[in-house]
Amino acid sequence: MATARAGNVEFGEGKPLALIAGPCVIESLDLCLEVGQTVMDIASRLGVPYIFKSSYDKANRTSVHSFRGPGLDKGLEILAEVKSKLQVPLLTDVHEVWQVKPASEVVDILQIPAFLCRQTDLIVAAAQTGRCVNIKKGQFQAPWDMKNSIEKARSTGNDNICVTERGVSFGYNTLVVDMTSLPILRSLGCAVVFDATHSVQRPGGLGQCSGGVREFIPHLVRAAVAVGIDALFMEVHPQPDKALCDAASMLSLAELPGVLSDAVAIREALERNRAERPTLYQQD
Repeated sequence: MATARAGNVEFGEGKPLALIAGPCVIESLDLCLEVGQTVMDIASRLGVPYIFKSSYDKANRTSVHSFRGPGLDKGLEILAEVKSKLQVPLLTDVHEVWQVKPASEVVDILQIPAFLCRQTDLIVAAAQTGRCVNIKKGQFQAPWDMKNSIEKARSTGNDNICVTERGVSFGYNTLVVDMTSLPILRSLGCAVVFDATHSVQRPGGLGQCSGGVREFIPHLVRAAVAVGIDALFMEVHPQPDKALCDAASMLSLAELPGVLSDAVAIREALERNRAERPTLYQQD
């Protein structure tokens, strides 16, 4: 199974569990630096490699009145400042082919949004940059069908690819996570990421914006790490209820140490058990 690389962070087979985290959308440089520095400190204490994420534009919003972000130029300027000051790899979304080149000059991972996971031109353009490409599995997509999206990226000769589970549509305004999708995605030969915050989203659930049940984030994190993943994706905010985007499904920064500590403990327990298994079952 392959690994994925972003700057000085590598995650995948035989590598430590990595964390991709940050605010849903760029609200300001100050907020990005506050969140990035706080998450970096927490991750460092737990020995978790860290990648900062935030979006310059959230093109897929419930309402035309929803806050989308500062736009490409200003957003990339802020992301470049975050990278310079914190010295961490970056991830951001791209929604159209023309955005790919300028974004690739700043960030380390180009993310294909879930609703665009079948968009051939966008996937190919992202992969042609040589950057890591994170393809989020669509809410409508079976995990085994992601092999086609992966093949589109690999057709460019770029094998630096990861895939993300973020829940699947289950009736109106509801998502569920099928934990069996994680080993299925792993069988496709890419590093596997679990998006714990979008998985608790209730798309359009509040009428003019999406709802969410953030209290289930810790439960899904523990379950996904136990099943087996290579990186956690979480959107975090110092005051989630005041966030300008995805307020109902973001994790509070104050809760991150406990959630991430549990994830690391589960990962370490699994690795320790695997290492001890030959001894445990050895016959006299």
